[in-house]
Amino acid sequence: MHMEFWIALMQIMMVNIVLSGDNAVVIALAARGLPLRQQKTAILWGSGGAVVLRIILTVVAVALLKIPFLQFIGGLLLVWIAYQLLTEEEEVEGTSHHGHGNLMSAVKTILIADVVMSLDNTLAIAGVAKGNYLLLGVGLALSIPLVVFGSTLIMRLMDRFPIIVYIGAGLIAYTAGEMIDSDLAVQPYLPSFLQGEPYLAIALTITIVGYGWWCNTRRGRTPHDVLVADEEAAERLEDKIN
Repeated sequence: MHMEFWIALMQIMMVNIVLSGDNAVVIALAARGLPLRQQKTAILWGSGGAVVLRIILTVVAVALLKIPFLQFIGGLLLVWIAYQLLTEEEEVEGTSHHGHGNLMSAVKTILIADVVMSLDNTLAIAGVAKGNYLLLGVGLALSIPLVVFGSTLIMRLMDRFPIIVYIGAGLIAYTAGEMIDSDLAVQPYLPSFLQGEPYLAIALTITIVGYGWWCNTRRGRTPHDVLVADEEAAERLEDKIN
């Protein structure tokens, strides 16, 4: 193969890794309450499925971004995901079927969030690929192990620093604000001082993190308690599965 192919391949991998930082946070947050063996499955399925969806999105992203209010709706969906990941309740009742449901729920959350957060990011990847779909597929597939490693590392950091749960939810909320602000169909309805500025993203971040903290505090849950509850629920669920 020509040297240009390998250079472009490295570019796609690097672009995908850089753009996947927030996706790795979503994966870690969604998988943190699962039993250990299901965490690995959720990360692998979520990362692999996300790459497949990103390839499809790269082909149609330009057309999708022209649909009015699509980014606005995607932003609202991310706000809901951020809130859910921050305040989700323990789910420990049930059987192995319920455990399978938890796994599927985590994978579904990962895939939905990745699709929404990758709409505009895929334009950069498409620009590097220049219509070479073999190059696109290989480049994104090779980046899966790095996304998996990043997600696993973030989960381990959450164990040591539970406040990262709130930081991760805040990152998702900030991305939602950026998406809403960048939707051309929404901009005419936004006050002029919000357009092209990060104020909306910052306001959403503060609102989601603050409201999530308030909800958890009302339940008597600190950031550490949120993680401990997830871990205990995962252990009890794993016992039921076994």
